[in-house]
Amino acid sequence: MAFTNEQLERYSRHIILNEIGVKGQKKLLEGSVLIIGAGGLGSPAALYLAAAGVGHIGIADADVVDLSNLQRQVIHTTADLDKPKVESARETMEAINPDVKVTTYHDFIASDNIMDIIKDYDFILDGTDNFPAKFLINDACVMAKKPFCHAGILRFGGQLMTYVPEEGVPCYRCVFKNPPPKDAVPTCKQAGVIGAMAGIIGCLQAMEAIKYLTGAGELLTGTLLTYDGLTNEFRRVKLPRDVHCAVCGEEPTITELIDYEQAECNGITSDDYK
Repeated sequence: MAFTNEQLERYSRHIILNEIGVKGQKKLLEGSVLIIGAGGLGSPAALYLAAAGVGHIGIADADVVDLSNLQRQVIHTTADLDKPKVESARETMEAINPDVKVTTYHDFIASDNIMDIIKDYDFILDGTDNFPAKFLINDACVMAKKPFCHAGILRFGGQLMTYVPEEGVPCYRCVFKNPPPKDAVPTCKQAGVIGAMAGIIGCLQAMEAIKYLTGAGELLTGTLLTYDGLTNEFRRVKLPRDVHCAVCGEEPTITELIDYEQAECNGITSDDYK
């Protein structure tokens, strides 16, 4: 593909990077990313992926914009109240960059539709706010051999990790075996979350997608990255693959997708798993 003069100007700060260049920008324009969740994490990720020129971005969310969302879900505005989040997000993304094709899924992601949705995308971002969805996304991506980036936030903390379908790379279930019991972990509605935390972790998810599509840098495979906003400390925790993992292990026991009981939450940090 040949860049237009407008594209050369729009992506000039990428093109001059040795790690990206013309070839890397073409890969972005030809690439596709699915964002599951148009909330705190999905909002900044969607904004930066659209601005970066990722050619096809899917965004899935069944919710509508609520006033309490606006403290952290920066892709939406007050004028978008009661509008489906996917439509609000699409309008903002297309306004940022008309090069980007945005596909919306105004529906709950479940075992009966996730495989059909993820099949058309190169990389998946888990921006969901509940454990059943996180385990479903992990299991579907492992089964479909799709790379994805998990993230979660709560209070002043956040975490993320990336899975790619390669030998020796642990999946989310290798680390967190099963969803916690219902009501065992406080939700953001109960415990709160600082709005900027969503921006920090969501942007890191966007960076993982960009690195995957372009081949630049190193992904967070086999690593859980945690961030403490109160101390500004990042911590990298090495994650071994569990050969007995129920979904990616040598003898998997989960061979069909499971819809666990929904229990609202917004992710947790590694401290909550101690």
